[in-house]
Amino acid sequence: MPKPEETLDPQDWDSLRALSHKIVDEAIDYTRDIRDRPLWRLMPKEVRETLSAPVPAGPTDIEDVYASLAKNILPYPMGNIHPRFWMWYMGSSNFTGALGDFLAAILGSNLGTGDHAASLVDQQVVDWCKQMLGYPDSASGTLVSGGSMANIIGLTVARNEMAGIDVRKLGVGAIKKPLRFYGSDQLHSCHQIAVETLGLGSQSLRKLPSNDDCTLDIDALITAIEQDRAAGFTPACVIATAGTVNTGAIDDLISIAALCEKEKIWFHVDGCIGALIAIAPENKIRVAGLEKADSIALDPHKWLHAPFEVGCALVRDHDAHRGAFRLTPEYLEPSTRGIATGKAMFDYGVQTSRGFRALKVWMSLQEHGVEKFGRLIDQNIRQAHYLQQLIKKGPLLEMAFETNINIVCYRFNPGNKSEGDLKIINSEIMLQMQETGVAAISDTTVHNRYCLRVAINNHRTISEDLEFLVRETVRLGNKIV
Repeated sequence: MPKPEETLDPQDWDSLRALSHKIVDEAIDYTRDIRDRPLWRLMPKEVRETLSAPVPAGPTDIEDVYASLAKNILPYPMGNIHPRFWMWYMGSSNFTGALGDFLAAILGSNLGTGDHAASLVDQQVVDWCKQMLGYPDSASGTLVSGGSMANIIGLTVARNEMAGIDVRKLGVGAIKKPLRFYGSDQLHSCHQIAVETLGLGSQSLRKLPSNDDCTLDIDALITAIEQDRAAGFTPACVIATAGTVNTGAIDDLISIAALCEKEKIWFHVDGCIGALIAIAPENKIRVAGLEKADSIALDPHKWLHAPFEVGCALVRDHDAHRGAFRLTPEYLEPSTRGIATGKAMFDYGVQTSRGFRALKVWMSLQEHGVEKFGRLIDQNIRQAHYLQQLIKKGPLLEMAFETNINIVCYRFNPGNKSEGDLKIINSEIMLQMQETGVAAISDTTVHNRYCLRVAINNHRTISEDLEFLVRETVRLGNKIV
């Protein structure tokens, strides 16, 4: 007698409907009341034990599963949707985007290829990214997991185009003159990982000293290019940063674009922090020249506040982009009719399986319009400069660097303390804020100067939050001293 056939669908759809309504209701309350809860809290031992239990062999009622989630997961978030989360540079999500992720999961679409609506939405969001940044319609692009992968996509195309050989066929060992990539010492770490992943080695990436304002030194760049040509290397790519992770510095994109054109070098912009300033009416001049890049990396999960994760890689030369990744096995051959007639999205990156990341971005942009997101970017930049004013006026506080966009570097300094003591004091201020759940900031060291770092990339932040931060820094600093 054959075994009964099984499914993952519920036996009782009405019970599932009731539970789903409850989950949505409580999710709305969770988001609405975010300011009333600690930003972060230490997980107790019993929660950690629950979340390290072995794989369940048998079933658990879905209501009990949700009850466990509500007890052991929801109360212990990273905290980045909270209005006072300014720690790592990440967006603060939005409820419409969360609905988009839910509906994308319901569809269950794989966007590797195929003629279906999700694929068209994916392409439409890429087109919107091009439009927001002033990139040509003929350019190419793809949605990826985030900025690190978007940068790897751009640098892969740069490597292949500048190698002078067919790298895909012959490999990097056949490159006659080793390639050199350039950026400032403020480059994001993903670029070193990229050149290592691409088989070029970390020595292929020359990190040049940055100016006092943490931007790439153009004169040092010119000298490095000349030195490398004379030494038999191929200057292949300049990586400009539109918003460094430490201070928000924006390299001189116009001058770098002109230099790359003159020297016939690939011009890549890491715009994961600042590229979307292009849609901010008060500040878009800061990223002038971005549109001249050969490739750009940006992060919709930052200043478009899409739920994690979604990044975007744009490449000016469509054929170069597709040529770097295109490979069509027999089981993925397109057809002239039916589902397999769609665009092969896997031709533009390393993933054959691709989730429906675009829907959460598509829904949020449809709901609010790009102009509102531009205003929110201007708002965050204004808030950062307001915070700087408060710090300069406040007792026992000092700026470590002048604020450029939305990142503020400062520290508590009671005077007559060594650099080592200041690091201990300020680190303790940061940790006590995190542990009490009142605010999350980070720390960093730039040009050998330790400081606290506030990245205001949050649509829920208001001025009163920044005023609180200044008061709390001084209160904790005095207490610690």
